[in-house]
Amino acid sequence: FDDEGYLCTGDAVKWIDEHNIHRGLAFDGRIAEDFKLSTGTFVSVGPMRARIIVAGAPYIQDAVITGLNRKEVGALLYPSPACREVSGLGPDAPIADVVAHPAVRQRMEAVLDELARESTGSASSVARALLMTEPPSLDKGEITDKGSINQRAVLQHRDALVQALHDGTAPHILTPRA
Repeated sequence: FDDEGYLCTGDAVKWIDEHNIHRGLAFDGRIAEDFKLSTGTFVSVGPMRARIIVAGAPYIQDAVITGLNRKEVGALLYPSPACREVSGLGPDAPIADVVAHPAVRQRMEAVLDELARESTGSASSVARALLMTEPPSLDKGEITDKGSINQRAVLQHRDALVQALHDGTAPHILTPRA
């Protein structure tokens, strides 16, 4: 509880209907996940993750948003099994081959293009992304007890990958063309 007696959950909320507050509040991400870019622009991680997953359905299973103290937003994208169909490589193909396939990369670039067109600024646009070949690890705490991705743990355990994404040295970086 804060000094005024309000419960501090760490959750961000928004009105379900701004014109009728009696409809209540809806979950809108975790405050602890949000961060600022080096420009001072605030990035709301929960809504951005949701936009990526919706825009990338059914090909993106989840996303981790990167960019803390950097000039632009990045994303680690976890592909869904539907990417195997796009690649045409079959069910036994290694995931690294699936995500490197030109058809899969084109599909993901189209998602980034769509997000860029709908963006209202640097804090709502993914400037660079990587398709992950290794799923989040339960053993490393990258998955919560409730089965959702633990943004902080992924960023901590995959710091070298995040650094490579943002400095441009990671292989197969996706960028929007729009």
